[in-house]
Amino acid sequence: MEKNLVIRKMGIEELHQESKKWISHLNFMTDEMTFFDNLLNSYVFEPDTPLLFEDLQKYQERLKESKKLSSKVIKDIIEHENELGGLLEILNSTLDKAYQTKHQQYRVDVEVCLNDFRRLKTDLYAYAAGILKKRHKKS
Repeated sequence: MEKNLVIRKMGIEELHQESKKWISHLNFMTDEMTFFDNLLNSYVFEPDTPLLFEDLQKYQERLKESKKLSSKVIKDIIEHENELGGLLEILNSTLDKAYQTKHQQYRVDVEVCLNDFRRLKTDLYAYAAGILKKRHKKS
């Protein structure tokens, strides 16, 4: 997930607050993933045509990959937050450049993870809407 990082000086408290915000967003995303997992495995998506079943499998695989990525990012951010908590007790000044760079990389990782899931959600909503419309027409 390497990108060109824009490094700016941040105080330790600012890093701490940003990390807490990331954890909140990622935890909410985990709840959304559970919803989509339940939805994709519900009776609404029983395979009644080969193409729809192939799409269903594709979305289930994408969701699985997204869960794997988010688990790794959440684990990394929690470790980072714990380190920040320890530093917060010790330091009240600025952090060294290496730690700033590490934080910026986590920012990129979180953005990639959240953006990837947003794209998946958009596709899942479109897929679900199509299935539900087809089922409604059959009734």
